[in-house]
Amino acid sequence: MLSRIVPFAADLWKHRELLWQFTLRNVELRHKGSHLGLIWSFLSPLLMLGLYVLVFGYIFGGTFGILPHETKIEYALGIFLGLTMFQIMAETLGVSPTLIVGNPNFVKKVVFPLEILPVASVGAALFHTYISLTLFLLGVLLFGPGLALSVLWLPIIMLPLILLCTGVSWFFSALGVFFRDVGQMMQFVTTALMFSSAVFYSAQKIPANVWLYLRLNPILLTIEMTRNAALWQRPINYHHLAYLYATGIGACYLGHLAFKKMKPAFADVL
Repeated sequence: MLSRIVPFAADLWKHRELLWQFTLRNVELRHKGSHLGLIWSFLSPLLMLGLYVLVFGYIFGGTFGILPHETKIEYALGIFLGLTMFQIMAETLGVSPTLIVGNPNFVKKVVFPLEILPVASVGAALFHTYISLTLFLLGVLLFGPGLALSVLWLPIIMLPLILLCTGVSWFFSALGVFFRDVGQMMQFVTTALMFSSAVFYSAQKIPANVWLYLRLNPILLTIEMTRNAALWQRPINYHHLAYLYATGIGACYLGHLAFKKMKPAFADVL
């Protein structure tokens, strides 16, 4: 019954142990060979947070214009949170086109569930996102306006983003087998998506005629809603939240369907 209603959920649950092993493997491979190893997962975002405070807060003196007495640190925290949410999608777009192409040995094994490779890459990106998010929350608690109960909305807001990234990863990992140029396009796509996702500015600064189109960007809505919940302590827009879930579930379903349709031809192409 579950496989008919939510086929991607059934596949992931069936291979959950293998998925967990590959997720851990991806996390370990990222820092393999470095002297500090997993410590870089904490040190790297901490260094970036300090850099954002210095550059955007003190040198450029930017502001989101939301809080009445916004400090330079609060502005830097807002950028850090935006980049933290965006980084999940950026890593997904950067890695996905080469996931299947880079593992031809798994393709030749008929019994191996190739569907878990894209999901494991998203899981590894999510691991580092949680570390950055923890550092952000500590920054808000110690140097920002403090944490409110609205911070409990964060997991609910982030779930559709995870589903969206999973669907995107399934689609582009399969498409990358047949069109190798997809990987070359991703650098431009990622940069364009970053500047259209309100990472460095707030949504209220977007002109009305532009907002008509950018409001359809689920990454932008996710960033804005997480800032509202964790930094600005503003009410949640339930219409935007419903749109995020519809987009996330739809992308996950269609991405899984596309992967299943293209999967039988992987071995012939590789």
